[in-house]
Amino acid sequence: MILSVKGLSFKYPSRSILRDINFSIEKGECVAILGTNGAGKSTLLKCINKILKVQAGTVVVGKDEVFKLNPVKLAQRIGYVAQQQMSIRTTVFDSVLLGRKPYIKWNITEEDIEIANNAIKMLELEKYSLRYLDELSGGELQKVVIARALAQEPDVLLLDEPTSNLDLKNQLEVIRIIREIVKKQQIAAVMIVHDLNLAIRFADKFVLLKDENIFAVGGQEVMTSENIESVYSVPVAIERCRDNLVVVPL
Repeated sequence: MILSVKGLSFKYPSRSILRDINFSIEKGECVAILGTNGAGKSTLLKCINKILKVQAGTVVVGKDEVFKLNPVKLAQRIGYVAQQQMSIRTTVFDSVLLGRKPYIKWNITEEDIEIANNAIKMLELEKYSLRYLDELSGGELQKVVIARALAQEPDVLLLDEPTSNLDLKNQLEVIRIIREIVKKQQIAAVMIVHDLNLAIRFADKFVLLKDENIFAVGGQEVMTSENIESVYSVPVAIERCRDNLVVVPL
């Protein structure tokens, strides 16, 4: 087990968002966090990553309790890709190299440069390496941000809507690359995904949130028409197209 969330609860002064959240993830797994707008998906990622302070519960990565880690150690264990990205005047290489910041003590080493280059290669960004971020498309920029998180060499990747605002080709490409890296490096990815068909095609496990709680957690067996209708209040059918399951709103 690479990530364990136990009894996690969070509330803002005005209302409760998450209550008694429990799930675990194994190495090599891609997990999709699903639910309606306002269900607490982004809040859950921020709690796992210690951006928000929880009222109760623990998060363990490997053998380390996340809430006891200092920021540097935390950045070495968890890579976080936020929903909104800023495009600043820096090159792709320099942006990815920033992912090595938790490891740099005095100067950038040859190892840091090699790891940054490997992350760029994994995301198929070699030809963009010296291009400025504000010259990239949305899909290219999203890959850069993921490459920077991978340069941290984390055990767990947290991705808040990694395919938002991307066209169909880039959605499939970004999710495919994430899945391949997770399997190859035996890390884990926790992704917020709004497209149920992308989720059901690429994720190994699903966490469905509803009314502050986990409504269901598990593999494809929890992605039933009954569960989806209960969570999203929309009747759906689950059909098979070639080798893929497809969610069809009715």
